[in-house]
Amino acid sequence: MGVTLNGPEIARADEILTPDAVAFVADLHRRFAGRRDELLAERTRRRERAARSGRLDVRPETAGIRAADWTVAAAPADLVDRRVEITGPPEPKMAINALNSGARVWLADLEDANTPHWRNVVGGQLVLFDAIRGTLAFDSPDGRPYRLATDRRLATIVARPRGWHFDERHLLVDGEPAVGALVDFGLYFFHNAAELLARGSGPYFYLPKMESHLEARLWNDVFTHAQAELGIAHGTIRATVLIETIPAAFEMDEILYELREHASGLNAGRWDYLFSVIKYFRDAGPTFVLPDRGSVTMTAPMMRAYTDLLVATCHRRGAFAMGGMAAFIPSRRDPEVNRAALAKVRADKEREAGDGFDGSWVAHPDLVPVCAEVFDAVLGDRPNQLDRRRDDVQVTADQLLDVTSVPGSITEAGLRGNIDVALRYLEAWLGGNGAVGIHNLMEDAATAEISRSQVWQWVHHGVQLDTGLTVTAELVCRIADEELAAIAAELGSQTYAASQYPLARSVFEQVALADEFADFLTLPAYAAAHDAELAASRQA
Repeated sequence: MGVTLNGPEIARADEILTPDAVAFVADLHRRFAGRRDELLAERTRRRERAARSGRLDVRPETAGIRAADWTVAAAPADLVDRRVEITGPPEPKMAINALNSGARVWLADLEDANTPHWRNVVGGQLVLFDAIRGTLAFDSPDGRPYRLATDRRLATIVARPRGWHFDERHLLVDGEPAVGALVDFGLYFFHNAAELLARGSGPYFYLPKMESHLEARLWNDVFTHAQAELGIAHGTIRATVLIETIPAAFEMDEILYELREHASGLNAGRWDYLFSVIKYFRDAGPTFVLPDRGSVTMTAPMMRAYTDLLVATCHRRGAFAMGGMAAFIPSRRDPEVNRAALAKVRADKEREAGDGFDGSWVAHPDLVPVCAEVFDAVLGDRPNQLDRRRDDVQVTADQLLDVTSVPGSITEAGLRGNIDVALRYLEAWLGGNGAVGIHNLMEDAATAEISRSQVWQWVHHGVQLDTGLTVTAELVCRIADEELAAIAAELGSQTYAASQYPLARSVFEQVALADEFADFLTLPAYAAAHDAELAASRQA
């Protein structure tokens, strides 16, 4: 058997899905998919052990790595200063705005801010292809032109492929879906590595959702093979790992060590991290039940332990420590909302800069100046804070797992907000939009995961709300009915009837109310979207 492409037709797809590029991806899949499958199975076994014990700890067999003195490879010139990074999907208008924003780095997100609709998988690669070559342009429906700036430095591109758990149903290798991470990485690296180097940059990546250093080792082996295969010098690739799962927090040293010839840093992926805590210990007892999503701030003791440990680990190893995302979207209509939210963004960035982070993330171009001002004040003429070792940090397993110290309560308003966000996000996601502005916040898959996983956990623990009501499946369904009725009134009956909300409701109940917890809401959502796509193609 060979390679089968079964996605809908996409304009200019032949520029990305060339025979050589597809063969490169297929080779990566054949070499590494088996190990990926073994590591996913080990994730399940490890989680079950942790749930039974209510514990996680460092691995005793890697004590030598933690104790030894070693550092990661030196950063290339365009990754030395990362004080502001902007995130967003590789969609033409958003990509141009991000590249022109004044941020030092654009995280081109093929993962949580994207959706795996084939038009986005291929279209995102086309946007990156054009952006790297300086030809990306977009004209909005109202005729407004968007062009790459020629009078300033554009942001350095760092691409984020999908996590190891995701398969690509539109590209089959020997009859099975290709590993999505290898599709995203392979197509990007094949087409752009040499071009990036010729332009003074390089192939840089953010790596999401990892749970162990063995998963980092797999990525390192992929990098080593890909570079050799295309004649790119070993160590050219640079990778920043998102520490956004609770087991990965116990293996920061080991993850950097496995990638040390390709590593650039670690990022505090705060939203997925909270989701991971809920998911990992969802059935470990009431001590792991978090309060309302909005109550869990980065000043909670368990979150402070996580971020302090990340900075200390990175700087000991010569790697960059990158802060979390400011998800606020400025309002064009409400200055008071802006003032209050910007004050919170500034305080968040001041905390990160003060703690020793080398830079941080924003989700909107208007937040770039705020983040830059804060880090400029701390950094001065320095490009980063690698010289700040944070040897004062001593973090224990108990501190990382101290959920009970998180302030806040579980309220009906919090439950209603979770349901509303999950429904609105899923509706947009099913339509192909993975980065969605909801109530002045940029919601992506990570924040939606917190919302639906909290609903699942509260139902399964029979949590009592501030109103005295117990969270049950029936209560969740009643609130979902009310929220959907409000959305229908907001949109109008005709627009609502043409929307994806009925399917979003079905997927929401699957991921929030089923007896078995779905590891990622995007997997059943992808199956539903793929089935709908096939049905539409048959009708056509």
